[in-house]
Amino acid sequence: MEEINNVEVVPCTESEYLKPFRVLYNQNGTKKSWDFMQSHDSVSVLLFNTTSHCFVLVKQFRPAVYMCEWEKAKTKTSQGAEKTEEGDASESQEGQSASAEESSPSSQWPPALAGVTYELCAGLVDKPDLSLEEIARQEVLEECGYDIPASKLKRITSFRTNVGLIGSKQTMFYAEVSDDNCVSAGGGDPREGELIEVVKVPLHEAMTFAYDERIPKSLGLIFSFIWFHNNMSPKYKISTNV
Repeated sequence: MEEINNVEVVPCTESEYLKPFRVLYNQNGTKKSWDFMQSHDSVSVLLFNTTSHCFVLVKQFRPAVYMCEWEKAKTKTSQGAEKTEEGDASESQEGQSASAEESSPSSQWPPALAGVTYELCAGLVDKPDLSLEEIARQEVLEECGYDIPASKLKRITSFRTNVGLIGSKQTMFYAEVSDDNCVSAGGGDPREGELIEVVKVPLHEAMTFAYDERIPKSLGLIFSFIWFHNNMSPKYKISTNV
């Protein structure tokens, strides 16, 4: 994983991916308002390699997750500094200055690993001339390196994501691949700034992986493993280790 440095938080006044809005409305005679973000719909794909009996996932750095971890670390640092000051009021002015410098936000950036998550292969629905299956097929090729026809993608379901803030729709697919379908190492499109690591999770470890809270992962990944366990695992006669 690449090193993360020179982090700077700046206002976002324009974006091709997110647009902030405030909606005003009446609900049962009460005036209300709600802030939300408009974004593209998306697709995701649960990939199962039938050669190795492994799920093929992606692992990548997510700035939003990283910044949430930074906020938590900053709060803990601030609380720790307050306790130190209360417990050692006799400390010299010089020592207090040094302590303040050490606890400054810029010196408390967490490691890059704090922003890394495990996810399904996924992408935005931003190509109006392509079907959802074709967009998903392209994402599988770019991110994971498997070349499969769109006809091999089985639609699992669709659902709303982050309903309190964005509410866009994600359509989830399932596809079986083999080592014969692997034509590259994957890793995403460098032109889009993607830095993706392909990860394989053995079938028999899937449910343990899904419920391990120490492993940062998306909700869609957890749901897809449960779907596979309920619908596909009997076909392979292998326990998913619930």
